[in-house]
Amino acid sequence: MSATATVADLAAEQAQLRAVLDGIGASDWLRPTPSWGWDVRDTIAHLADTDEMAIDTMTGGPRALGLVRESSVSSEDTTYRGVLRGRRMTGAGVGAWWAEMSARELDTIAALDPEMRVPWGLGMKAPSFISARIMETWAHGLDVHAALGTEPVDSDRLAFIAWLATRALPYAYTVAGREPPPGDLRVELTLPSGAPWIFGPEGAAGRITGPVGQYCRVFTQRLRLADAPDLEATGAVAESALAVARAYL
Repeated sequence: MSATATVADLAAEQAQLRAVLDGIGASDWLRPTPSWGWDVRDTIAHLADTDEMAIDTMTGGPRALGLVRESSVSSEDTTYRGVLRGRRMTGAGVGAWWAEMSARELDTIAALDPEMRVPWGLGMKAPSFISARIMETWAHGLDVHAALGTEPVDSDRLAFIAWLATRALPYAYTVAGREPPPGDLRVELTLPSGAPWIFGPEGAAGRITGPVGQYCRVFTQRLRLADAPDLEATGAVAESALAVARAYL
């Protein structure tokens, strides 16, 4: 598969989650998820709201992420605005909101100059920004599956999330208030198709191996490291990376 995330990859991830939501009942939207005490409606409202902010961030609109954060007390305040907006709607209404925003987001990304840096987080070019939106859609999709009692099906699109998670390690160390140990890290993962995904130099001081699904779940904090038995860390660099794992802002 391509090493660069595309609009088609994000569209596929969104479609996979919409298929889970299609046809669920009114009470299903209120089923609690494992995340932050949110229910399914809250989770999809958050996705709709962040997609809307993503659109304005790309186009310089009034709800660009930087502007919203400037008017918020905290990052939690920024997050909960969308959730509270969704709580004034029915579940089906929130689903329609997300369908509209996700479609507009795809159109907006498709029109971007690939070299433009989207001011999302520390700033990223379009392919990295797409990877970030795939990551958020997939991670919150796991929460929805847990709430509805359905089984997620991993795809090779997890390669984009693994790339984002690994590249975000300097940020993860900053959030954790820790200094990384000296030395390079090599990550060798197996995709759902059986294909290998490798990042980092041979002979690195640390090495992480295992299935990409467990790696991405640990980095999106949907799985405790203790519950990821097939991830193996060799060396202090690898052990430290898994200890601070964080793939989102």
